[in-house]
Amino acid sequence: MPKQKTNSSAKKRFKVTGSGKIMKQQSGMRHNLEVKSSRRTRRLNKDEAISPANAKNIKKLLGR
Repeated sequence: MPKQKTNSSAKKRFKVTGSGKIMKQQSGMRHNLEVKSSRRTRRLNKDEAISPANAKNIKKLLGR
């Protein structure tokens, strides 16, 4: 049976931590940054864990 290919868009968007959690970059950091407060941009700049409801599908896309 052939190997399953990793989804290319998923591997660019998600990282798996050592404990197995899936992390993603938060939305809202692409444009209109001068409107947003510094506190808000600092908060949005951190990675965020994926919700358990979506984690199963994303792990399948990543081939895990």
